[in-house]
Amino acid sequence: MANGLPPLPEIPPEQRTPLVEALLAVICAQQDRIAQLEETVRQLRDEIAILKGQKPRPKIAPSQLEQPPSPPPPAAGQKRPGSDKKPKNAQLTITRERRIDFPNPPAGSVSKGYEEYVVQELVIRAEVTRFLRERIVTADGQSLLAPLPAEVLPGRHFGADLVSYILHQYHHNHVTQPLLHEELAQRGIVISTGQLNNILTEGKQIFHEEKAEVLTAGLTTATYIQVDDTGARHDGKNGYCTHIGNEFFAYFESTDSKSRLNFLHVLRGEHGDYVINDVAVAYWQKYGLAAALIAALTEGPTHFTDAAVWNECLQRLGITTTRLVRIATEGALLGSLIAHGVSPELAVLSDGAGQFNILFHAACWVHAERPLARMIPHNEQHRLAIEQVRQQIWELYQDLKGYQQQPQPDQVPVLTARFEALCSQRTVYPSINQVLKDMRQHQADLLRVLERPEVPLHNNAAESDIRDYVKKRKISGSTRSDAGRDCRDTFASLKKTCRKLGIGFWNYLSDRIRGLGEVPRLGDLIRQRAAEAIAKKAQAVPI
Repeated sequence: MANGLPPLPEIPPEQRTPLVEALLAVICAQQDRIAQLEETVRQLRDEIAILKGQKPRPKIAPSQLEQPPSPPPPAAGQKRPGSDKKPKNAQLTITRERRIDFPNPPAGSVSKGYEEYVVQELVIRAEVTRFLRERIVTADGQSLLAPLPAEVLPGRHFGADLVSYILHQYHHNHVTQPLLHEELAQRGIVISTGQLNNILTEGKQIFHEEKAEVLTAGLTTATYIQVDDTGARHDGKNGYCTHIGNEFFAYFESTDSKSRLNFLHVLRGEHGDYVINDVAVAYWQKYGLAAALIAALTEGPTHFTDAAVWNECLQRLGITTTRLVRIATEGALLGSLIAHGVSPELAVLSDGAGQFNILFHAACWVHAERPLARMIPHNEQHRLAIEQVRQQIWELYQDLKGYQQQPQPDQVPVLTARFEALCSQRTVYPSINQVLKDMRQHQADLLRVLERPEVPLHNNAAESDIRDYVKKRKISGSTRSDAGRDCRDTFASLKKTCRKLGIGFWNYLSDRIRGLGEVPRLGDLIRQRAAEAIAKKAQAVPI
């Protein structure tokens, strides 16, 4: 019995007529629907409990397809890995040294030198400097004022460390603006809410420009990207945030839509042109644009500077219906992407959402298996069927993972045949059969690793990247101004990219606020790391 529903009776094979099979399928579908409605009721009850100040039911995460292996136990006489003490003091920079003499030593005592004792401290206090600038009058009558020191930010009455601290607290530690204002006041900083908001949102062009560089460098050096999206309310309206990234960069962009057209606009970044090339033509052919329309589009100019010029071309050619305009525009956007240096062989790994299906699309195995993990069996036969199919998926996944680590061409047909056998089987539970049918329809996407071993088998990295964005959204709610939304996306992109490149976000902020340039441009670092990865891979391949 599951969720109070009686189990389905076991029917012998000789009694399973077509009518009985059809009735069983209807009953299973109804029970699945009832289970979904019960889950909705539980979610609504949790929301009501939270509104009443009560605790909702505890959340038990479903089992994942891939569990991290447990570390092997230490051998006899050996310590646990990571338990060895490291000389921490050797990593410290001594900023102050005090010599402490023994107070009132006994008569006849002899000094034997000094022993080190290191104490770390964090100095957080308000520091207000009044600069008295000398004013002089030159012989020719000019009135001149002594310049401020270089460490003073031009036109600012707040120091670089304070500005960096505000940005770090808000974007890295997710401290809300009211709490941040209260904290600064308690530390002796006199700043209005308007000035605090200006520090958080205004004059951030250098950061927006570097975010654009991150996307350009990331896409032009990538062999694959991982993508995902999540909700992002703005100005009281529902919106979406799209994430793009791989092991070297992360990029976030909030928009009002989550369509494929919108995804291509996000990928295109700061470029605003439309291009007709072989990739655009191939896209039009794939999605059924008439040959006559393709010929008309390719006979004229192939580059359009902006949306107005492109739409004028479509009007002139009589392409006015919504579907034709959408397909034609998607192809021209994809052509622009390739024209600006993105590889036409780029693999796009997603959770299976249709808007991400461009170029060489790859699907996530965790998302493909997830419906089985959430499925509720109605009897023992269903439970066994779910368990058996999940075990088969798990075993095939592990073998695909082994192929990814050591590709062997002779294993491609073997693994492909195993996938087809897995998806073509029929079980006693129609819901399982539907999941297997969906997997079969996405065979090329799920087996992308066989031709592109560098592409991950799951999209966990993208979900991990976007989880931090979701925490920010839950804490601060929606954005209200366009500048606030842009800053939220920009600093989320820069923070995640810094983490992937091994750069401290505080060091990055402090460097950029002061204009020192000691921390390299993130785009340059992305290109460097990508080149190093290619060189390392080339050395690993036997000649």
